[in-house]
Amino acid sequence: MSFTAKSFSAVTTRRSVLGLSALAAATFLSACAGEGGSGQSAGSQAASSSANAAGKVLNIDFATYNPLSLVLKEKGWLEATLKDQGYTVNWVQSAGSNKANEALRAGAIDVGSTAGSAALLARSNGSPIKNILLYSQPEWAALVVAKDSTIASVADLKGKNVAATKGTDPYFFLLQALEANGLKASDVTVQNLQHADGRAALENGSVDAWSGLDPIMAGAEQAGAKLIFRNVDFNTYGFLNATESFLKEKPEIAQAVVNAYEYARAWALKNVEETEEILAKVAGLDAAVAKKVISERSNLDVDSTPGEKQRAVLEKVGPIFVQSGDVKDQGTVDTALASLFDDSFAKKADTSKVNA
Repeated sequence: MSFTAKSFSAVTTRRSVLGLSALAAATFLSACAGEGGSGQSAGSQAASSSANAAGKVLNIDFATYNPLSLVLKEKGWLEATLKDQGYTVNWVQSAGSNKANEALRAGAIDVGSTAGSAALLARSNGSPIKNILLYSQPEWAALVVAKDSTIASVADLKGKNVAATKGTDPYFFLLQALEANGLKASDVTVQNLQHADGRAALENGSVDAWSGLDPIMAGAEQAGAKLIFRNVDFNTYGFLNATESFLKEKPEIAQAVVNAYEYARAWALKNVEETEEILAKVAGLDAAVAKKVISERSNLDVDSTPGEKQRAVLEKVGPIFVQSGDVKDQGTVDTALASLFDDSFAKKADTSKVNA
């Protein structure tokens, strides 16, 4: 989905109802399949229904590009921590930052995982979200070509078709890469495809290149695809975002989420191999690919409190939104950036309050 300034509000309004219905259906199917864990007994189903009726459900995403979310979902620490408060946890998978932003805007999730650039873009276009935690500093995006491609540099992309998921870090990585190499966005034709579809299009020859995202990109690389351009500075941080209404109405639950994330970070840093195994299982990856993603391209050992480093990164990306027509003017971007961060939860993180 393309989050352009002209189409964002209309498209999101039209898709909000559809998104809620689809996510509700997906949640139902996941529960039937036992995706969220070991399945529910009659007693736990009754408790879940009671929690729903009382509004005591945390709707939170998990994503293969957010390893800490996978650890949390696997270990059940959030469920154990919130149980005493009568809350249940509903996990919803995000296929990309754009999908997490759609769900946040629709109110289908309270907390969602995106890249920093995607969070800023969403807020610039009116989505009432705040960044409450940094989950990683990844090198998750690069420009990719097929194994037999003659394209060897960014300059070679002029006049070519490039797959990218608009509204996500790989899309803005592509725009930055083009600019850094003397090209404009108009010098290529962007095929707006979701990340997995971008890989498929590259492999079947429908596009000449793909601005990829890990772990899908690491899988393509193992299969022979080539990374022709990398720059860690063009990758924005992993942002955990929450809706303003959720933060206002349920600050104690938001704090519990942040506490659990910090517990998961400490655990993942001490248990790297098991973290790789969890990613491999959820994403359907070979062990070697999961190892590359976690050990080589996912820096989880970062200060979780959002601040000036992230602001500086986004100040560089913001003007690209305006140049590409994704936001109407720079003033809108500046206002969004000035109000994007809420560091209060990360500063008060307390892992001793997590039931593990």
